[in-house]
Amino acid sequence: MNQPVAITSRENPLLKELRKVAQDNTAYRKAGRFWVEGDHLCSAALQRGLKPAVAVFTEEFYPLAPVQYAQSAIKSIVVPAQLFRELSGLESPAGVGFVLDLPAEAALLPNAATVILDRVQDAGNVGSILRSAGAFGFRQVVALKGSAALWSPKVLRAGMGAHFGLHLIEGLGLDDLQALQVPIVVTSSHQGELIQNLRLPIATAWAFGHEGQGVSPELMARAAVHVRIGQPGGEESLNVAAAAAICLHASSLAAG
Repeated sequence: MNQPVAITSRENPLLKELRKVAQDNTAYRKAGRFWVEGDHLCSAALQRGLKPAVAVFTEEFYPLAPVQYAQSAIKSIVVPAQLFRELSGLESPAGVGFVLDLPAEAALLPNAATVILDRVQDAGNVGSILRSAGAFGFRQVVALKGSAALWSPKVLRAGMGAHFGLHLIEGLGLDDLQALQVPIVVTSSHQGELIQNLRLPIATAWAFGHEGQGVSPELMARAAVHVRIGQPGGEESLNVAAAAAICLHASSLAAG
């Protein structure tokens, strides 16, 4: 195991770079690296076989950290708690974070069970949908232009480790979806078959749209199936992450 490097100056070049990656939603695209923080996300990354480029510990946490954290990292650094707080996006910083290399640019898998994000902009919603996708067997997630940055710190926190088991593609346009060879399914509050009456194969592409505007008319027109979620309580609509969880779960049951 490499001995950790102690850093005490906030002007250290590595810390300056880490602050950008940890705090800027899209800095990961230029840096080719992303930041995760806390025991849960760090452990999830290691369980998926990822090797941290840098492991960052507070001085207080390092002696208590699981030995595999430092063993797995190419480089480890130890910083005072105040410098770690400047990296952290948490109200109560966790004391450990990893910098991980961004996966190589992924190609669209034409026949994969897929989730399409159509300008879903809230990081919490995107992270929640990624968790549902992973839980219910949808291994490919395609984020169209205008959606929240998939590898941003907020989406990573909301995803709770789901990222590491998914095939993620972002920044696509509608025309790129022509490569999909599975039917596109969209939800609507006012048209389509009730979801409990449908028998859908798992190899579908579920599209979920913008929090206020829903799925775009252009994508709606490309859909092979329109689905309605019954709401006997009378609410006008569901939160997009809640709707996604219902649809993906129902689809996985129907396929089973």
